[in-house]
Amino acid sequence: MTTMPPDTLDSPRITARHLYWQGWRVARIAEFLGEKADTLHSWKRRDKWEEATPLERVEGALEARLVQLIAKPEKEGRDFKEIDLLGRQIERLARVHRYQETGRESDLNPNIHARNEAPRRKQRRNALDEEQVELLKAAFLETSFQYQLGWYEAGQKHRIRNILKSRQIGATFFFAREAIVDAAEHGRNKIFLSASKAQAHIFRSYIVQFVKEICDVDLKGDPIILDNGAELHFLGTNSKTAQGYHGDVYLDEFFWIHRFQEFRKVTSGMAMHKKWRQTYFSTPSSLGHEAYPFWSGELFNARRPKAERVEFDVSHAALADGRLCPDGQWRQIVTVEDAIRGGCDLFDLDQLRLEYSVDEFNNLLMCQFVDDSQSAFPLALVHPCMIDSWEEWDDYRPFAPRPVGERGVWIGYDPTGTGEDGDGAGLVVVLPARTKDEKHRLLERHRLKGEDYEAQAAFIKSFQEKYRIEHIGVDVTGLGEAVAEHVEKWFPTLVRFRYDPAVKGMLVMQAQQIMRKGRLEFDAGWSDLAQSFMAIKRELTPSGRQYTYSSGRSRATGHADLAWATMHALHNEPIDGPTEEGAGSMMEIYE
Repeated sequence: MTTMPPDTLDSPRITARHLYWQGWRVARIAEFLGEKADTLHSWKRRDKWEEATPLERVEGALEARLVQLIAKPEKEGRDFKEIDLLGRQIERLARVHRYQETGRESDLNPNIHARNEAPRRKQRRNALDEEQVELLKAAFLETSFQYQLGWYEAGQKHRIRNILKSRQIGATFFFAREAIVDAAEHGRNKIFLSASKAQAHIFRSYIVQFVKEICDVDLKGDPIILDNGAELHFLGTNSKTAQGYHGDVYLDEFFWIHRFQEFRKVTSGMAMHKKWRQTYFSTPSSLGHEAYPFWSGELFNARRPKAERVEFDVSHAALADGRLCPDGQWRQIVTVEDAIRGGCDLFDLDQLRLEYSVDEFNNLLMCQFVDDSQSAFPLALVHPCMIDSWEEWDDYRPFAPRPVGERGVWIGYDPTGTGEDGDGAGLVVVLPARTKDEKHRLLERHRLKGEDYEAQAAFIKSFQEKYRIEHIGVDVTGLGEAVAEHVEKWFPTLVRFRYDPAVKGMLVMQAQQIMRKGRLEFDAGWSDLAQSFMAIKRELTPSGRQYTYSSGRSRATGHADLAWATMHALHNEPIDGPTEEGAGSMMEIYE
């Protein structure tokens, strides 16, 4: 016989009623609760325990359990799942009540109504029925980590969520699923914004994939407009295109958005009504970024008289569990270690510490801001290069077999280090400027990990299918020489870079010059490339006689591979820039 502790329900009287409905005798209930049997007989008579229908008894049990779960202060994934399940059971019992009143089978079983409506539904676009929405919500809750469920719970209570996070802990993935479930369930509009439109469309791909996987429904359109009227818009940071919408706003990687304060006015205007929610989440960039005062509370205080200013504690110790701050924003910091404690099993921290320097590990994974005052490429220099490629590049077709037709491209490659714990490799594809009025455009960037030199060489060769390659520059320090030898068999004009302080200085200075003149562009969603440049610092060599540039790594660690790869490609430009006839080339081999 099932027992139910007295403290699980509102009062001994309710507990007694449920135990009686479970089959307990009045005398045993009295002993269990420490009450007089006469008292229980009085409750039984007055509350008409015997007269309760089976439906009423089930409803009472559902209500008690649901109240218990809702009141639980620290909820786990299974709690949210059970709350959702109990809510659906209550809805089904409501259908039973409607059926008892009307006698219509369609009130009892919505599938009957759905079958009757099937011919009409087949012509409806982006339609999800009640059962499919339930499946989506169940799958969403079941596949979320504990810290993500904390984000979900905060979203039910607070209008603004502001999250500083580690890389690769599934924030975009989670919020895409949260948004489609809520849009399908409640018909609320969703607006997804990121540093570029290409980055914002990652939300769309996650949503389309999720609905297809769970419901076998292909969502169409851009924007996606659900059958219930909810609109899902995927936008970049072009303020001209990001106006006139209203709904719940998700702003991704806001610490990498150029002119953040200007754009946030547009963003907050979309969700000005109290029913709309705002969600900001990002990895940290520089302390000098425009978004930092917004995160730290400095912006809130700057807009108020001294007497109304309040103190903000945005340390990890204060925000690790999430906190409602004086400006009405719920803030949280989620490091990679927090994510692991929250159930995320996707990381090998020991390996990551080998791959990244201490500063890079702290910035990328432990949510610490970069002081880029010592960087060779501070954020202020890199930021103007970050543009919305989908909006700006009308002659680039990324999904075409030949994305830039027969125009030539330059490839830069920074190979992996030696040994099992070698750093990752970086490759970039650059569409060079043909004249001094054009800009170099970074079309693709890739990182490889754990590949041998033959596989790395084969990866470089694979780009022959998409592009007409004019230049390949490779760092031949260590394993790079073996990669270069393989590539040289089919591309004999390959340029080798053998690193020493002079070669590094030459590469860095040329890249700095190109950036200062505003002659380099890459997609604003590529925060990893920006971080790669910011990681490079000027420092003395061990002898103390020369300056060199490093990313705070030995050959066994590092992350600036994408930046060095970019410099290997850009060095093909003559020192005085492209001529009117073409970019020219530099064919020196640096041994």
